[in-house]
Amino acid sequence: MALSDPVLIVFLCVAAYLLGSVLFALPVSRLWGLPDPRAQGSGNPGATNVYRTGGWPPALVTLALDAAKGWLPVWLAHNAGLSAIIQAMVALCAVTGHMIPAYYRFKGGKGVATALGAGVALAPVTTFAMATLWLLALWRWKISALASVLAIISGPIISAFIEPDKLPVFGLLAILIVVRHRNNLIRLAQGRETGL
Repeated sequence: MALSDPVLIVFLCVAAYLLGSVLFALPVSRLWGLPDPRAQGSGNPGATNVYRTGGWPPALVTLALDAAKGWLPVWLAHNAGLSAIIQAMVALCAVTGHMIPAYYRFKGGKGVATALGAGVALAPVTTFAMATLWLLALWRWKISALASVLAIISGPIISAFIEPDKLPVFGLLAILIVVRHRNNLIRLAQGRETGL
């Protein structure tokens, strides 16, 4: 592809945002004959809410697709030889697309699965440690929002020790995702947050 770096960077950032804007919970729910997840449970178009309405199979498909849309553009940026900073920008564009999707009046999800996929391409060791913490927290408390927040705020800390050059992007992701979970955190403080 004979594109200059600035053109390629803009292309990948825009493509990451547009791909991130696809909320796979919606077509997966339709495929399984499930209700629109935005009108059920927490109202969040993500894997956890799909699990609440349809169980593990559609939830895992949603998780995989939402993660893939974060992974693919970062992987393309990496293979194009773009710097770690540009790869981080592309990752943030994909996650922002999921949170503020162009196709759904800018009302999207929490971005956890998309951040997971982007993290696998960007900083796999840190992301694996975060995913392990998420699983342990989910097993212990059975509350997806709590597990997600604990995992995401651990990202900058883990990255500082393992992959310090990626610390800024994990810091930004932590801020974005914690803000998106603000209502969950309020319900947690009030003891009203539901589990899986």
